[in-house]
Amino acid sequence: MQTAEIKNLYTLEESIAGEYLAQFTYPWEALNGIGDFIRKLGPTLDPDIYEQRGEDIWVAKNATVFESAYLHGPLIIDEEAEIRHCAFIRGNAIVGKGSVVGNSTELKNVIIFNSVQVPHYNYVGDSILGYKSHMGAGSITSNVKSDKTLVVVKDIYDTKEEIATGRKKFGAMLGDYVEVGCNSVLNPGTVIGPHSNVYPLSRVRGVIPAGSIFKDAQHVVKKH
Repeated sequence: MQTAEIKNLYTLEESIAGEYLAQFTYPWEALNGIGDFIRKLGPTLDPDIYEQRGEDIWVAKNATVFESAYLHGPLIIDEEAEIRHCAFIRGNAIVGKGSVVGNSTELKNVIIFNSVQVPHYNYVGDSILGYKSHMGAGSITSNVKSDKTLVVVKDIYDTKEEIATGRKKFGAMLGDYVEVGCNSVLNPGTVIGPHSNVYPLSRVRGVIPAGSIFKDAQHVVKKH
């Protein structure tokens, strides 16, 4: 399932976790080790650029973190990132350079690449968001199936392949430059290829090919 491979989703140079991700084929394979990776990388970070703020928390000195934000380690907040009012970061999280985590947005077990925006009332859990991806206001990653069964990644629109992930918790994998419309729900196991757009109020599942527009489940079209 080439569409869902890390090398086809992400520009690895645009994340402090690039070398970590490079050892895997599929992005969800990296989810189990995010916390351990942060604990290993954090103490090696340049103290002129990053400061440690509590146990297993490293924050770039030029990042903006509002006093009302909640930070729990393991966590790295990279340079010039902005963590806004009442953001709730629950740990095992990497927030990339210049990224925005907005008002009342919740993160848990995630890698947020550089220049990503999750700026308004978003939930992002057990997910990886590629360079310059953006989640519109109120859009969320649903990371557990309602029947609590293990997540299977399904290439519904192209090869019809399926991959059993062995994971109960799996949110969404967004490639570079993905735009998710407001109040959309990305169902467990969603993978969206780079440069794709999702209409507002969408319910998305499966693998969406790169360069697509997701209008609804019956209308996924290539960009002209």
